[in-house]
Amino acid sequence: MNPPIPDGLPELLQDFTVEVLRCKPPNLVEFAATYFHELREKSKTGGLCSAESGASVAPISDEETGENGQVDDEEEEFKPPPSFYRGRRASVSAEPFQPTEDDVDEKVIHQKTDEQRERLRTSVKNIFLFKTLDAEQLHEVLDAMFERKVTEGEHVIDQGDDGDNFYVVDSGVYDILVSIGGQEPKNMGCYDNTGSFGELALMYNTPRAATITARTDGCLWALDRAIFRRIVLQSAFKKRRVYETFLQSVPMLQSLDPYERMTLADALESKKFQPGDCIIRQGDEADAFYLVENGTVRISRTDTNDASREVELTTVSRGGYFGELALVTHKQRAANVYAQDEVTCAVLDVSAFERLLGPCMEIMKRNFDHYEQQLIDLFGSTMDVTDPR
Repeated sequence: MNPPIPDGLPELLQDFTVEVLRCKPPNLVEFAATYFHELREKSKTGGLCSAESGASVAPISDEETGENGQVDDEEEEFKPPPSFYRGRRASVSAEPFQPTEDDVDEKVIHQKTDEQRERLRTSVKNIFLFKTLDAEQLHEVLDAMFERKVTEGEHVIDQGDDGDNFYVVDSGVYDILVSIGGQEPKNMGCYDNTGSFGELALMYNTPRAATITARTDGCLWALDRAIFRRIVLQSAFKKRRVYETFLQSVPMLQSLDPYERMTLADALESKKFQPGDCIIRQGDEADAFYLVENGTVRISRTDTNDASREVELTTVSRGGYFGELALVTHKQRAANVYAQDEVTCAVLDVSAFERLLGPCMEIMKRNFDHYEQQLIDLFGSTMDVTDPR
């Protein structure tokens, strides 16, 4: 017989999981220790509702954190410590998005001038959530977004309100104000002419966790909750499912736990290459790690005795990877990589690589010994090469 689940445990774990997904800590154990220590201290002072009452600690959304929507591969403008918690309103539950449910079936189009559309494309080009969209989906999202002019001092959203829109900053400076325990709001950061906010309130159906005010006149692009959930979240969910299945087939990534694999899946970006395309060029700076989804790549190196000749080192096909050792050793690329046929790669940016693939570093370093020996066999020495791929 299975032991009974303690009251409040599912809610506690759900809130912790959302906090982890929001903050993406590099050290999960340290983050958990801090999270639960501060949770305990606040419960001692009566700042939190008890588990017996059925209430729980609410996750802090992106409005509070000041994240700019570029999660794993972009620098975040603001990362507060994981100590800003408040009691959740009893009337709002953390309802996750169900990707099989379409909130809206018909397309929504807000007419825009060419100048507006160009500004909008510039504003959204680095929004991480939009990177999962195909061309048709992105076109539909851009059609559905509408311009909102704001004036100095205006409240864009208020803490405690229900989420209605997802916002992308076009221009202006916006302060992030958070009130904890009914105290005066504190300024937790700002968006300065870039970034996005509002997605977590829409994803988890939680109230706004911060007040966003305009420090200057400015302009925002807004996307309705229903369209955001139908297009953006559905696309992200499908992408995650596909990549999680693919990553399970990569031997080097078997050491990742399910959470690490899910986070990695969210950070990957798919790129296609035609036969003969040069994916990596010898001597270039290392900027990304590649996993082969489909096709085969050919890895070769320029012959030191004849610059017009290249010596083939190996080929890599589905489930294989390349480009990792230059990232590990922070050296330039030491070989060329060509698409042998039509190739699709899952690409991980260098900053996300360092943050997400720590558990696999030892495997990569062990592989380096094999590559060194291969270079010695071919060229008689390693030639100060640190990444033959």
